[in-house]
Amino acid sequence: MSTTNHKLTPVLMAVLMLGGTSAVSAHSAAFAQGSNDDNSLKAEVVNKALNKSQFKDVQVTVASGVAKLTGTVDVFDAKVEAYKRVHRIKGIKAIDDEIQVAGPEVSDAELQNKLIKAIEYDRVGYGTTPFNAIAVQVQNGVVTLGGHAYGPVDADSAVSVAANMKGVKDVVNEIQVDPVSPMDDRVRFAVFRSVYGFPSLNKYAIDPGKPIRISVQNGNVTLYGAVDSQADKDAAGIRANSVPGVFKVTNDLQVAGSGSQQK
Repeated sequence: MSTTNHKLTPVLMAVLMLGGTSAVSAHSAAFAQGSNDDNSLKAEVVNKALNKSQFKDVQVTVASGVAKLTGTVDVFDAKVEAYKRVHRIKGIKAIDDEIQVAGPEVSDAELQNKLIKAIEYDRVGYGTTPFNAIAVQVQNGVVTLGGHAYGPVDADSAVSVAANMKGVKDVVNEIQVDPVSPMDDRVRFAVFRSVYGFPSLNKYAIDPGKPIRISVQNGNVTLYGAVDSQADKDAAGIRANSVPGVFKVTNDLQVAGSGSQQK
């Protein structure tokens, strides 16, 4: 019995060694296949996702299907776009986005003033400008957008303006989109006609980027913007309150020189 066991030992060892070798070979093959897959994914990311001039300073590595993006872009929108384009590549499991927004250094005050003006005139010509009241705040290059937008297109457009402004490092979107409602639309346009039809207030329609802003949510009206005098502010509130279907009017109009950032 003992002799038989000794004779089988070399055979068993050979089998074990063969099994171990097969396992190592399988592991090596899987590793090589994974490396090939990562290399293929990297090539696809470079040639399909990041093949635009705006991404010329962006680098990518891929490990186990995870893409790591580094380098710089000129504006924040390019960073967002790079992420979206890479995310669409089939086989990419996750993205480690370490792209930095380079571009010029702009003070928060200067950046805020530029953005306020740009967003004021952003939707001029589309008929929704008086119904957008979007607020802008900037801290350490990070832009926070708040207030109200007439619709999602207007909100997205304001975000796009900020994301493409040089000097912006990040954009936080806190804009509230007013609810879609035929009744609110009737109220909205009726308030517009009532306010701007008043002789002392129609001057605010001269500059399309600086009107009295009218936001409506379920029949509740809020007036934003800046006027020249307390009398104009009071008149706008009274005119809005006179419109049938208006439940409540909040008059947040600022008299010129108050320094309001609500637009």
